[in-house]
Order: sequence, then C-alpha cells, then structure tokens
Amino acid sequence: MGLSAKERISTDYERRGFPIAQRRWLGKRGEIDLIAHDDDGLVFVAVKQSSDFDGAAARVSPRQMKRLYAKAEEYLGQMPNGFLTDVWFYVALVNSLGEVRIIENAFGHGQPIAPKSKLRHLTGNNI
Repeated sequence: MGLSAKERISTDYERRGFPIAQRRWLGKRGEIDLIAHDDDGLVFVAVKQSSDFDGAAARVSPRQMKRLYAKAEEYLGQMPNGFLTDVWFYVALVNSLGEVRIIENAFGHGQPIAPKSKLRHLTGNNI
C-alpha cells in the first residue's frame, strides 16, 4: 500500500486531536500502521486501501486481526502501564478517490470487521 494513505490518515488523526505515538511501528511480530493517543489510552489503526471500501474491508481477515493483537501486545509490553493501558482497534479504509471510512472498535473477537451500517463515512477534509 502506498505511504500516502497511511500518512494522510496519520495527519488527519493529529488534526482531530489524537497525537501520534508511532507511525509504522515495527516490532518483532511485524508492523503496526499507526498508533495514536486517546486520553490515557492508545488507538491501534490498521490502514487498508483498495479501489472501493468493500475491497479495503475485505483485506482485514481474522488472521490479520490476531496478528494485530499480537503486535499490540508486544508494543504494550514496553509501555509504562503495560497491559493496563486502555486500547482500541480501528480500521481506516481508503478508496481510490481518497475518501476515508473509519471503523471504530473494529474487531469483535474474530468476527467480520463491521457491517456497512456501522461504517462512518468521512470524506475530504471532514476527517
């Protein structure tokens, strides 16, 4: 995936008041696209890009969810509050027009990331 989508999401999160803890954090278990602060907690964001939102969402498999949990666990192991840190998992979907949909609290114990009715459609500078 192009860095431009990840950078755009990172910039948009900062603009909305979520300071960025890490961009493209790389641990022993792999890379996390974006980690943002939310009060005393952290938001782990997976950025997925495709020609349309359905294609981007399809790129988040149960296996990838488990891998993100493992990577987040590794990251939290180095934090002062460790596993007592509040965490959320979001998915940022980017289509070919550069439009974005953020799925908050995206992972539900290995279930599909979210039905279409739960997607929050954000476009242009509305993020």
